[in-house]
Amino acid sequence: MAFDPPATGRHVVRGACPHDCPDTCAMLVTVEDGRAVSVRGNPEHPPTHGTLCTKVARYLDRTYSPQRVLHPMKRIGRKGEGRFARISWDEALDTIAARFADVSQRHGPEAILPYSYAGNMGLLQYGSMDRRFFHRLGASLLDRTICASAGKAGWVSVIGAAMGMDVERFAESRLILVWGSNAIASNLHFWTRAQEAKRRGATLVAIDPYRSATAEKCHEHVALMPGTDAALAFGIMHVLIRDGLVDRDYVERYTLGYDALATRAAQWSPARVADTCRIPAAQVERIARAYGTTRPAAIRLNYGMQRHRGGGNAVRAVACLPALVGAWRDPAGGALLSSSGTYPIDGEALERPDLIPGKPRTINMSAIGDALTSLDPPVGAVFVYNSNPVAVAPESRKVAAGFAREDLFVVVHDLFQTDTADFADILLPATSQLEHFDIHHSYGHLYLQANLPSIAPLGEALPNTELFRRLAARMGFTEPCFADSDEAVARAALGRDDPRLAGVGLDVLLRDGFARLAVPARYAPFAQGGFPTRSGRCEFHSEALAAKGGDPLPAVVLPYESPVSNPGLAQRFPLAFISPPSRNFLNSSFANLPAFVAEAGEPSLLVHPDDAAARGIVAGAQVRVFNDRGAFLARAEVTDRARPGVVVAPSVWWRKLAPGGENANAVTSQALTDLGRAATFYDCLVEVATAT
Repeated sequence: MAFDPPATGRHVVRGACPHDCPDTCAMLVTVEDGRAVSVRGNPEHPPTHGTLCTKVARYLDRTYSPQRVLHPMKRIGRKGEGRFARISWDEALDTIAARFADVSQRHGPEAILPYSYAGNMGLLQYGSMDRRFFHRLGASLLDRTICASAGKAGWVSVIGAAMGMDVERFAESRLILVWGSNAIASNLHFWTRAQEAKRRGATLVAIDPYRSATAEKCHEHVALMPGTDAALAFGIMHVLIRDGLVDRDYVERYTLGYDALATRAAQWSPARVADTCRIPAAQVERIARAYGTTRPAAIRLNYGMQRHRGGGNAVRAVACLPALVGAWRDPAGGALLSSSGTYPIDGEALERPDLIPGKPRTINMSAIGDALTSLDPPVGAVFVYNSNPVAVAPESRKVAAGFAREDLFVVVHDLFQTDTADFADILLPATSQLEHFDIHHSYGHLYLQANLPSIAPLGEALPNTELFRRLAARMGFTEPCFADSDEAVARAALGRDDPRLAGVGLDVLLRDGFARLAVPARYAPFAQGGFPTRSGRCEFHSEALAAKGGDPLPAVVLPYESPVSNPGLAQRFPLAFISPPSRNFLNSSFANLPAFVAEAGEPSLLVHPDDAAARGIVAGAQVRVFNDRGAFLARAEVTDRARPGVVVAPSVWWRKLAPGGENANAVTSQALTDLGRAATFYDCLVEVATAT
């Protein structure tokens, strides 16, 4: 089946937003004579309901940007200068194949490293032909941990899979805890449902270290210190158990380990929680009692709450709460972190791990700075796609130093000349979402979607699937899987015999654009237990973690860097630092486009008035944010939206577009979380001073 878009006439093409957001919106692209003229939300798709975020609503700015990389290029200057000359695809592929062969011969194929993440979330462009290629090559495996792996590990240890509430049911909830999420910026269509619930009389509570745009519109804001979420969750448990607000019938029927969990929760009185989180004890009592007496009660977690040392255990603790009060009984009760585990996608058919020869090493993407500067044997070649590590990875000075190695062969496949692309030896043009085929699931709703190409690729741009087909041929790989068409790959991904896929095959997606998984309309996955754990119960006590030497119960694991856990460091760097998403950017996507940069203005730092006064910082002053890892410049916004002791830098700016050439990741750490070995972006102490 060909997916070539018509070159003439006016027509509307169904698509799906590819970006790293739980909403995975359905798009309608209007095309006139081969050129896209508008992008809008599909009103027939229930989660999208006709509305796109302000970024994707202007997706044509991205597709037709004059900054697009449109042809293969090779480096002609020093690494980091970003000077390139145009070459042909044949020269580019021949160069890559020859350099990969040379690195493999000298150091072994595991000296080659793919580096990718969620710059494109489509099942084909995120991970299919590319994984097959690197698996067959014998390259190092990449542990893709930079965003969600701590939270997923914590959630799965309790619930059994990345499953939870149906986002469409939040509109019926009577109490919603928005925990670690600025939903207005990063989960708009959940927020639409939460606002509908609010109009119906529901109470909304935001739990976040700073008063985000979302927190400002909630009834109450719990401004806890970064990295103390597990303590708050245990404080809520303490009050629920103490005051007899536990649903004992649900606990006895459908959970495992209640008595042990209750013993641990008994240690976390509201007074102790108040001291740890630096919030009023009365607020802990109030939130806990509301949660224990309101039905249906829902929790929307997001990944902000797991970006610190104890992030996995924090999610574990919060994941226990709905079972304690029986909130799972109601379709509008329970919790949602991710819905991705509801989709029975055949990942092995996509990625073909059977092609991996032997046991190559695994490199953690969150520690790419160390991997490129100190690993033995060294990384000799790195291929970057769907990511911009020089901007988004922690401790960015070390990341940039690694990519600057003259002996490191770097390939970057992207739409734009990113911070990382400036270090490339070969820079390749990638297609935008409007220029290729894909299928999408979601981590925020329950609909599969097809993305059909609406325009032909601009310039000589190629999608990931076709690029790695061509490269496999250049490397002499003859396995039949490298000849699979995009359609064949998509059908394989949806090929499992699973009742959730009943009536939801590729042909349906191509015809209708989207289809809901075959689950009940009023989906309540754990109303009668049925958790996808080993025991079939909600596992407060995890034998699986115990067997690996871990704590079988959730625990409060304090940050690496805090006044409590590291008082010596806090004497020199007394301010906790977080860098949540800017509303104008999506990670580092859109952060180079003039309209979005103009709206964001310049890098800013939210500083509480007390902290500003103690340092002689006035509103609008340029400040230097620093610690032992590095420093960056920002414009001070003196505001009580930042709580005392915490500074906030909306991110992620491209380094080369930021004053001084550094962004917030100059100060973040490569230390990893307790579970999932994830990045600890919000586990960071800094000092701030007026720039001189």
